[in-house]
Amino acid sequence: IAVVGATGNVGREILNILEERDFPADEVVALASRRSVGTEVSYGDKSLKCKDLATFDFSGFDFCLMSAGSGPSKEWSPRIGAKGCIVIDNSSAWRYDQDVPLVVPEVNAHVLEAYMAQTKKGARKNIIANPNCSTAQMVVALKPLHDHAKIIRVVVSTYQSVLGAGKEGLDELFD
Repeated sequence: IAVVGATGNVGREILNILEERDFPADEVVALASRRSVGTEVSYGDKSLKCKDLATFDFSGFDFCLMSAGSGPSKEWSPRIGAKGCIVIDNSSAWRYDQDVPLVVPEVNAHVLEAYMAQTKKGARKNIIANPNCSTAQMVVALKPLHDHAKIIRVVVSTYQSVLGAGKEGLDELFD
């Protein structure tokens, strides 16, 4: 498993969760931009040194958890997917792409079976998107209600967290 954006708040949390859940990975690699190469991030009781996303070879890796923002995701996810590595993207970059499934596992994991069956060369991008944080948790709660009595409309107001501005935003709020 490769974690892109490992030095950011979300990337660090992804590493924490992988270790906490004892995710069955032969290898976990922390990746970041060139300016963060060598930065150490925690992975349980270990410390991982960040490697350079631009020079990393994704051949042989099963999954890339992408949490580096829309720009890097648009640039790198297709390249990574072309190596056979499945990118699970946490940005908004792929949410409206018809060829990329938008998945909340507790709600629609079944769409992945058909997507993974598209084995012809170029038939799938090897990218999976997820909705934003407030939508993901909302649909998990709404799914059983919809299954019981069809929901016709939902009106929602959200107030986004400072974490949306990344580590710099969190540091600014703290200061």
